[in-house]
Amino acid sequence: MSVSKEAFEREVLALLGSLSRVARRFVRNDTDAEDLVAETVARAWRALDTLQSEAAFRSWIFRILHNTFVSDFRRARTRAEVAMPDTDCDEAEFSLYEQLHQPFLLWYSNPEQAFLDKLLREDLERALAALPEHHRAVVVLADLEEFTYGEIAEALGVPVGTVRSRLARARCALQKHLWQQAQAYGLSGEAAARNGSRINEREA
Repeated sequence: MSVSKEAFEREVLALLGSLSRVARRFVRNDTDAEDLVAETVARAWRALDTLQSEAAFRSWIFRILHNTFVSDFRRARTRAEVAMPDTDCDEAEFSLYEQLHQPFLLWYSNPEQAFLDKLLREDLERALAALPEHHRAVVVLADLEEFTYGEIAEALGVPVGTVRSRLARARCALQKHLWQQAQAYGLSGEAAARNGSRINEREA
């Protein structure tokens, strides 16, 4: 066995929070997420002899998490879901950066977060949940868990180019959704910029 029992336990404990967050994004139910993580850890332990080195542990166990979700939990779900259309999306033609001067994923620290996050956080959560599963997975791993493209490719079993493509399309779809919601709330890029300036002044 390339990785010892002690190393396995140490790595699982270190990644448990991350595994749980990703599992909740996949199944959107705390109980199912706990079951998904538990089954993932059990399968990882049984397959430990396939892990070549401790350095590869993170992408290895997240691939098991994803495969477990695909093979068991996704197939078992019967509740109807309304998914965001998987349509062509060109980030060169539309960018939330230009519309609201607001970096993608509002919960990250930035000067305008307090203003827009209050109104759009729940909308972003709903939009993220509505993404096609293969797009949601790359966004969660890249933008929430800060995986590299290579780690995501390994975890999902797809080429790096596919990761880049899916991530670009998913981000664009989310950005469009947020801009539409901002317009519905009566916000504009100019208003957001003015408010961001006020936040900067307060933080200075």
